[in-house]
Amino acid sequence: MRFLHTSDWHLGRGLHRVSLLDAQEAFLDHLIATAREERVDAVLVAGDIYDRAVPPLPAVDLYDDALHRLAGLGVPTVMIPGNHDSPRRLGVGSGLIGRAGVHLRTDPADCATPVLLADRHGDVAVYGLPYLEPALVREEFGVRTAQHAAVVGAAMDRVRADLSARPAATRSVVLAHAFVTGGTTSDSERDITVGGAAAVPAAAFSGVDYAALGHLHGCQTITERVRYSGSPLAYSFSEAAHRKSMWLVDLGPRGELAAERVDCPVPRPLARIRGRLETLLIDPALAPHETAFVEATLTDPARPEEPLARLAARFPHVLSLVFEPDRPPAERTSYARRLTGRTDQEIAEDFVAHVRGGLGPDARERAALRDALGAARAREV
Repeated sequence: MRFLHTSDWHLGRGLHRVSLLDAQEAFLDHLIATAREERVDAVLVAGDIYDRAVPPLPAVDLYDDALHRLAGLGVPTVMIPGNHDSPRRLGVGSGLIGRAGVHLRTDPADCATPVLLADRHGDVAVYGLPYLEPALVREEFGVRTAQHAAVVGAAMDRVRADLSARPAATRSVVLAHAFVTGGTTSDSERDITVGGAAAVPAAAFSGVDYAALGHLHGCQTITERVRYSGSPLAYSFSEAAHRKSMWLVDLGPRGELAAERVDCPVPRPLARIRGRLETLLIDPALAPHETAFVEATLTDPARPEEPLARLAARFPHVLSLVFEPDRPPAERTSYARRLTGRTDQEIAEDFVAHVRGGLGPDARERAALRDALGAARAREV
């Protein structure tokens, strides 16, 4: 049986206030085309379909269109909510939608009720574990500690119990949205440590043939049978080097597993550039980034005038500007240590230089500081 594993669509999300709706639509076109061309038996979506609990209407329209197109292909789809989704909103109409072959698993109490798929080798039980916030589901699973490992472990115990009652040849897949130990994070993932310790051991998913994970935005293999698909688009500059893809997974008659990556379209690459402004404006090695979304880190000792406008003349899609002045070692010591043994005038002048990236006050500013300090002393007398 062949699965297409994806997650973390984050429909409605932008990048530094730039809409990514067109890029998300292009990805969904690619998803539908891949499902058709690769003749997949099911699509697995492991959470964070939307970027927030109440998504904007254009994002809802994209989601609705994708479900209609998948149903039109006759490709069963199994989806779970992630920590960005509202399970109740996502699950509205799930009974009716399920009749069209789109199976939404949004209730933690139903985690051991699989979607049963079949091929010539028998059944494949597909279990969906919605994102499990420990503080909200610990009573449902009867666990004492508010930790992700505890609630996911208890949910998987239910999955294994259900699976053990099925014919021995039944193969199994589980969808989950969690931070699994060994995974590599990026800046665009919402922290899920609220409510307890976040990490879930990969061993929690033992006993199933494949665990399709969501939450981390980098495509990665935790073990041969435990994988993250990652997000289809880069949602932060920390993902600039990511290869965005989905997993195409073939599950053999006895649980043999083969997985390959299917690349996602890249509407506009991300680039991180670093250096002094004048160098960035003329360096020929940066020419490939002139059409990319750019994060520029300026290392000029003093902040240049109108840096963003000047960068935009060469890099019209620059979205982020960071200042990290490259100062001599003596200037990198803490401000507090540099106060020792200095006069008030020297401290004031040094403070100006400190906050302006090394550019100290000019003669007019020094005179203004002297007058201000003199007036302050006069009030103290």
